[in-house]
Amino acid sequence: MSADPEPDDARPDDGRERRGTEPRDAPDTRDELLERAAAYARTVDLDVDLAAVDWEISDRAKRRAGACVYDPDTGRVTIRLTWDAYRAFGWAEFAGTVRHELVHAWEFQRFGDSGHGDRFRRKAAAVDAPRHCRTFAEPRLRLDCTDCAWTADRHRASKAVSRPSERRCGACGSRYRVEHVATGRTWRTRAGYLVARRRLGDEW
Repeated sequence: MSADPEPDDARPDDGRERRGTEPRDAPDTRDELLERAAAYARTVDLDVDLAAVDWEISDRAKRRAGACVYDPDTGRVTIRLTWDAYRAFGWAEFAGTVRHELVHAWEFQRFGDSGHGDRFRRKAAAVDAPRHCRTFAEPRLRLDCTDCAWTADRHRASKAVSRPSERRCGACGSRYRVEHVATGRTWRTRAGYLVARRRLGDEW
């Protein structure tokens, strides 16, 4: 992707986007978001080889606002930005996601791996990148303990969702139930899950 000139509201001195108001030129399309992210990346004070970074949009992710994938064979990094997260956050907040993924890119390029450990935290703090992003999509499913206040949201039918009777609450050891958030339908067994899937059909 060819690089665009720096946006007028970029701040090369500290790599941070202005907070509080949405920029007048906030991206409206997926292509505009990719262009804006690539241009913004040049203003972030990180020693990242941006010529070796590719930018993509994800329309599938439900929990991650962004992802950074490294190919050790080519040395290239791909940063995937979640469109739904951008739509939920707006550019002013989503710029933090771009900085977060750039820290991963920096780690991959320099060390060959990346995580969320001390090294990541220190570098993220230096560029005001959030360590985690807030939820941007309503969960499809919710796990509730039947005996305590423990609860967890899920977006996919993991084993904990499809075979709940085989699992126990991590807090108190009791059984839990699964709720399909949009319809309120619940189940506690594999059989109950299968019935729910069949009855919900396209509503799943």
